[in-house]
Amino acid sequence: MLLAQISDLHIKRPGALAYRRVDTAAALTRTIERLNALTPRPEAVVVTGDLVDLGTVEEYRHLRALLAPLAIPYYLLIGNHDEPEALREVFDDHAYLHTGETFLQYAVDVGPLRLVALDSRTPGASAGMLDETRLAWLEAQLEAARARPVVVALHHPPFLSGIDHMDRQRLDATSSTRLADIIRRFDNIERVICGHVHRPIVTRFAGTIAMSVPAPAHQVALDLRENAPSAFRLEPPAFALHQYTRAAGLVSHHAYIDEGEGPYPFYEPSGKLID
Repeated sequence: MLLAQISDLHIKRPGALAYRRVDTAAALTRTIERLNALTPRPEAVVVTGDLVDLGTVEEYRHLRALLAPLAIPYYLLIGNHDEPEALREVFDDHAYLHTGETFLQYAVDVGPLRLVALDSRTPGASAGMLDETRLAWLEAQLEAARARPVVVALHHPPFLSGIDHMDRQRLDATSSTRLADIIRRFDNIERVICGHVHRPIVTRFAGTIAMSVPAPAHQVALDLRENAPSAFRLEPPAFALHQYTRAAGLVSHHAYIDEGEGPYPFYEPSGKLID
């Protein structure tokens, strides 16, 4: 079973470029083409936040039109650039976004996996947080899914990346500690997945693995100097493919959106290694 993860789409109004340079709409179109062409095709796609750039209804309408060719069910999470009411208005037929919860949180089945999606947004701020209401909801969902392999998804990473300007706007330290306390109690959590940092990062977290993914368009510059400036690069865009099997659990792959040359064989038809 495959679960694809993309993140940080930052879709603008039609025709607009992010930071007057990045065509995020074209990047998403290439991403969808790549996802549709995958064999085997993922069972679902989870989008871990920053769906649009300014949180306007116009942007969400543009996003919906861009997502229309995606031939795979998809689940949307909210990030710090998103506005929940505008998102719900445009995606009014996505039942998981309309659960009656104050926060935009939900749990759904994706094949054998239980996907538990958290709302880590702090209104009016870039950094994330999880209050006791959201954490209590998570705990109840995890208790109910003890017999299932679980993936917990949120926008803000609950770990330090070493990129100073991003670490100042991660999930706040208190929320990260409380989240870790809950996660640590459940040995069936295969992965904690997030976005926000626009980079592939993997680390240990609360007895499991936490990871972030690159964006379909621009990536945060990998600058590990103290007080390094906030900047982005147009590095090769990518996404994650999480493959679940009962034998191996969840194995996560880093997949590029723009395919390189190949595939080329290693061996001659005779079976001899090509020299």
